[in-house]
Amino acid sequence: MPEEKSKAIVIRELAGFEELAQVEALEKDIWVLADRDVLPVAMIVATQEAGSIWIGAFEGSQLVGFAFGFPGFEQGKLTIHSHMLGVRDSHRDSNLGFRLKLAQRERALALRPAGRRGDGLRIEEMTWTFDPLQSRNAHLNFSKLGVVANSYKVNFYGRETSSALHRNGTDRLWVRWPLLSRRVQLRSEGSDSRAEVLDALSTVAPLVRFDAHGTPVESDLAQALSRQRVVIEIPSDILQVEKQDLELARQWRRATRSAFTSALNAGFFVAEFCRAVRGQQGPGAYVLERGAPELYVPEMSRGW
Repeated sequence: MPEEKSKAIVIRELAGFEELAQVEALEKDIWVLADRDVLPVAMIVATQEAGSIWIGAFEGSQLVGFAFGFPGFEQGKLTIHSHMLGVRDSHRDSNLGFRLKLAQRERALALRPAGRRGDGLRIEEMTWTFDPLQSRNAHLNFSKLGVVANSYKVNFYGRETSSALHRNGTDRLWVRWPLLSRRVQLRSEGSDSRAEVLDALSTVAPLVRFDAHGTPVESDLAQALSRQRVVIEIPSDILQVEKQDLELARQWRRATRSAFTSALNAGFFVAEFCRAVRGQQGPGAYVLERGAPELYVPEMSRGW
């Protein structure tokens, strides 16, 4: 993979024990994890040797960000599951998360697993999870990368972990990234869907709404799910809410958990996200469409 440079940052595959060993310390730094929740260096070395993808962002010899994905088998297809993406706080606003994901995509597409008859296969989809209350991550995943989601995992990693970021449960959206789709290609080139999403939001009353006091207000579920489109709003910065009022943050978890699970069970999927929909400090909003993701992204229905 060619090296990629911007502002003295080099993005490339991790090479050798010394570079892989930096991941363990960076995990603790990014997520404030206890030893029991950190992926140990012995496992990091073994997973790379067995074919997992480890992409690093380096400033000189220092690792400042990384992306880790391992092979998976989902819905009858070989995939890459991107288990971790992390960037040091000091580099959080330098677009590194986006660049690491694009490098991960490039590496995944370069893999050529052998089929039963020796024909070359191609990995066409990557998956990962993220906390749907995290507006920054939702913006990266949906707006910039073009993922879709139709699976919600309640307390996927248990009720909490040692990380201070997991005091409000570990609910996750399981997202799908169709690597060869036109949607993903356009987003990777900087295409912006914000205008279309804002137009859609203007015509739909949210299933969960951010009110003037910052609390979640839930609409009538049956009425909302009778529509073709559903909107779920979230706070612009849930981590700040957690610091100021943990019980309010938990209200947001309960309200959005109910909304997402009800909508997905009723045949919707998460199609888009738009942050700051009512001014710079306004909430973010998910748009859920009725139907299967394959109808929205036709390339997802292709088989090998």
